[in-house]
Amino acid sequence: MKLLKVLNGEPVWPPPVWLMRQAGRYLPEYRALREKAGEFLSLCLNPEFATEVTLQPIRRYGFDAAILFSDILILPMALGQGLAFAQGEGPMLPPLHNIAALDPSAAPTHYKPVMETVRRVRAALPEKTALIGFAGGPATVACYMLDGKGGGFPRTRALAYENPDFVTAVLDILVEATIVYLQAQLDAGADCLMLFESWAGIFPPEQFRAFVIGPTQRIVTALKAKTPGVKIIGFPRLSGLLLGEYTEKTGVDAIGLDTVTDLPAAIAACPENTVFQGNLDPLVLKTGGPALDAAVLRLLEQCRGRPHIFNLGHGITPDVPPENVERLMKLIRGTSDVP
Repeated sequence: MKLLKVLNGEPVWPPPVWLMRQAGRYLPEYRALREKAGEFLSLCLNPEFATEVTLQPIRRYGFDAAILFSDILILPMALGQGLAFAQGEGPMLPPLHNIAALDPSAAPTHYKPVMETVRRVRAALPEKTALIGFAGGPATVACYMLDGKGGGFPRTRALAYENPDFVTAVLDILVEATIVYLQAQLDAGADCLMLFESWAGIFPPEQFRAFVIGPTQRIVTALKAKTPGVKIIGFPRLSGLLLGEYTEKTGVDAIGLDTVTDLPAAIAACPENTVFQGNLDPLVLKTGGPALDAAVLRLLEQCRGRPHIFNLGHGITPDVPPENVERLMKLIRGTSDVP
């Protein structure tokens, strides 16, 4: 598997490629299945539907990796917190006030359908295609649990100062539950893992160290003890100048770069031979044409000779034309007419 070779530190040319949110609303086949499933959670928790959605972009584009179709908030739902997806508003949860409302022992029963999806996807994928399991980073998941929705997370940010012990207690529960959740994905057939710390950048440095780096380090250490050799990609979005410290202290095997991170600066800040993933602006994928060609070729040139996984700096957006993704794949694999 090309992806695993790169995660082991081996430069591969052309680099392996997959896209965050590659299974989703930009694909007409996804939209058709989404309408059939009805509620979004019904799509995530139906192994037949979730398997099909995971496989759709692999069939269409031949990506080097599939990523489990699920959601980072399946875990808090499994812990006992209510979850709904309001049309046009995103996820909605009752804001958490009492950790006694959470039941980690019951979580595996509630996310059992997700593990069945992992098993089915791994069985259906070509041997050369890696399957990525994932979870939300504890700080990001805690933001949704404490605020009840996205949008700046004012309650979480206030609690981080007013009641840091409560935030820490929530994070402690999430760390342990995430270890169990990700280990279950490995046992079901995932080839590697990714932690999406999408809102890491809302925390100032000391809180970033306490709420992002520390919990991630505990998860990575535990998983590597349970499954020696497992490869884990971290995505500390908008971590800025703390990127190097995150990379060094957490023990992740690769770093997902967001759109605003300067790749040469990231190379300078992180340990030698750090494996990087991503960095391409999703907007340029929507724009297409010469702008896409130039951005893709520039990123390829910057990463030539390095272990690199080609990806976006954030998830693909629903308004991306599928033919632009096809163009992207041709550029990466050298079969386009661009010199």
